[in-house]
Amino acid sequence: MLWLLEELESIRRFLGMGGDVLMMLFVLTLLLWVLVIERYLYFFTEYPKLIRKTMDNWNARADKKSWSAKKIRQSMISEVSLSVNRGMPMIKTLIALCPLLGLLGTVVGMVSVFDVLAMTGTGSPRAMASGISKATIPTMAGMVAALSGLYFSALLEKRAHRATHQISDSLQH
Repeated sequence: MLWLLEELESIRRFLGMGGDVLMMLFVLTLLLWVLVIERYLYFFTEYPKLIRKTMDNWNARADKKSWSAKKIRQSMISEVSLSVNRGMPMIKTLIALCPLLGLLGTVVGMVSVFDVLAMTGTGSPRAMASGISKATIPTMAGMVAALSGLYFSALLEKRAHRATHQISDSLQH
């Protein structure tokens, strides 16, 4: 239990070094990962049920060749496609926001450095260190969050695309 408290204290210190922008970036990244994990849980738990239900509904139909049957088939495929792609636009938006928020942290940190320069002149590197830390840590954190989210977003998007094609192939007309 002590190690957990030490790790939480390390995270708190790290977030303090980056300023308020890093805290916002932390919340944004947390939301991003919650959505990514939700999508993976969906594919492991709900997606097989949806496929089974869609296949059962289609196989229960006697008419599979008429115009209305083709439209019903397209509707079933669209429902599956909407379901597997749910949340993906939000994930992509959060990924795009992470580096931008990191850039905002850079600007805020540089403003802090310039404030220190205006008050103390150029002779106090120690006083500027806090501003430089606030300028660089959010940028790095934003890039790391975006890159890691981008990787898993691409995997999820590929899986959703493959799922749509699989149901389209499975519903024979």
